[in-house]
Amino acid sequence: MAILVITVLPLFISLHIPLIRFLKPVRLPVLYIWLRSILSIIKQMKTRIDMKALIIDGYVDEPACLGVPPYLSPYPRYMAGALRERGLSEKDIHYLAIDTLRENPPGAGELARKADLVIVIAGMTVPGKYLRASPITLGEIETIFRTAHGVKVIGGPIRLGFSSEGGRAAKGTEGKINLSGAVLARMDLEAFVYDLFKDDANRVSSAKLRDPETVEHRFRTTAEIGRWGPGGAFLVRQHPDFPYCMCELETYRGCGREVHCSFCTEPFYGASDYRPIEDVISEVSSLYSHGARYFRIGRQPDLFSYHGMDTGGPVPKPNPAAIERLYRGIRNSAPELSVLHMDNANPITLAAYPEESEQILKTIIKYHTPGDVSAFGMESADQAVIEANFLKASSEEVFEAIKLVNRFGAVRGANGLPEILPGINFVHGLMGESRKTFQLNYDFLKQVLDSGLLLRRINIRQVMAFPGTSIYGKDEAARKHKKLFLDYKERVRKNIDLPMLRRVVPEGTVLRDVMCEVHENGVTFGRQLGSYPLLIGIPAPLPLRKFIDVTVTGHGMRSITGIPYPLPINTASPNLIRELPGLGRKAADRIIAGLPYTDRADFLKRVSEGDKLNRFIEI
Repeated sequence: MAILVITVLPLFISLHIPLIRFLKPVRLPVLYIWLRSILSIIKQMKTRIDMKALIIDGYVDEPACLGVPPYLSPYPRYMAGALRERGLSEKDIHYLAIDTLRENPPGAGELARKADLVIVIAGMTVPGKYLRASPITLGEIETIFRTAHGVKVIGGPIRLGFSSEGGRAAKGTEGKINLSGAVLARMDLEAFVYDLFKDDANRVSSAKLRDPETVEHRFRTTAEIGRWGPGGAFLVRQHPDFPYCMCELETYRGCGREVHCSFCTEPFYGASDYRPIEDVISEVSSLYSHGARYFRIGRQPDLFSYHGMDTGGPVPKPNPAAIERLYRGIRNSAPELSVLHMDNANPITLAAYPEESEQILKTIIKYHTPGDVSAFGMESADQAVIEANFLKASSEEVFEAIKLVNRFGAVRGANGLPEILPGINFVHGLMGESRKTFQLNYDFLKQVLDSGLLLRRINIRQVMAFPGTSIYGKDEAARKHKKLFLDYKERVRKNIDLPMLRRVVPEGTVLRDVMCEVHENGVTFGRQLGSYPLLIGIPAPLPLRKFIDVTVTGHGMRSITGIPYPLPINTASPNLIRELPGLGRKAADRIIAGLPYTDRADFLKRVSEGDKLNRFIEI
């Protein structure tokens, strides 16, 4: 075998460029991906260097990227791939989520002291509330860099600024953080770190790092992440949630609009830069080979515009064939995946191009897994706010997009949830906002509810203004309308969210594969893995990191109550029995008093409500 490799390698290296150029047009993706992987391994064999790197994931949350557990963003994976290409071995690239560091500060501190290169990824441009994870704080960043002895670099969305919460303008990072000698990557962190390495005459990379102050700040190319994505896929095995972590996938970033929303940070990445379909598939294939089974095509502002065509309209014309190739390729590369979901879609794309969008929806439903969410950045139903902030779509256009997704996606899937539903994002504190804005937004949501349509979630937040956006310094409405905002938000939760949730998951719905995640006051909270998963409270202390099926028994404004399905009636706690759907307290107490039951026939004979409860229990 060794003789064969030695004989064939020179020939393969000399031929790989023309060979790959031949394979791409004839569309042999599997062979193409295999040859690229082999070539990558060969390059890595030639450039091994003795160096240790530590990647600390402080978590990111952007308009078009999520990296808070159970999500793993592309940032650390691309970073690991760049380091591998520079010659570091997998065993010399260490990954720590910030929550893991908090659990073991001495161990993490030792890694930081021994590392030749310490990299911190951080930044929340659309911060939210998270079940069991907390993004890195400025104090933690400073502590890490005081501890580290090697070269120190920080980057990610934090380059744009930072703020603790919505409604407060972000502050620039320069001079605001004590970096203790660390360098802030002002563009792409992975490109900056890649360029840190010195080249010499004999190898692609040397074991020496350049002075960070001499390194140019730049954006990485799609060709680079085409290599770094598959090369860094091994990092998924180091994630604290592995194998139950969602891998966020990038199809493109940047915004193709000529005029941008006043608050959005996505335009800072430039114009839309579509990744080749084969590159995305190659990355999925590599992640899958390392044990990843949960995927979300989430890192893009509008999936429906992927490889779209500029025809002079308000947004690119969708390319259904490209998205069909993408989804089919992912499914072929990861045939036993557990979740394949999406995130963002621009409602104006669906409204302006309904026929093409219909084709795309049918493709998504054909290849995805149920419970999917297409998140619409509506922001406001007030035309004055829309015009003042250069927003994407009118309320009428958003309503048409909601109807289109419902037409094909509202059917219930195998996991108990509809196939795909729209989600709505509202942003308050924008320019032109008045008291009228809140009523118009509420009226729009009431129209959706009264029309019998389904929404999976309604996200309501106050703007976080970043330096360089047109709203920066003009976000006084967020502070002026704070009380009005809170009252309106509570009104939406009670009058819209609650009845909508009852419609999406009626009492008695069975939800499959719910992972138990945290305990709190005798209640186990769990979620299905996927886009915007429903929070489910189960009134019993159940084993964590285990999957169960759950019967929906009650509804809150943004969460539900459930019990294990089927419920083992003879061993279940009284609290669980009392949660059986459609059962009053007295009837539940009679069932509890009658325990145990010899078999199902005995249960049906002695319990008057037995026929109604039969499908929810086991004996």
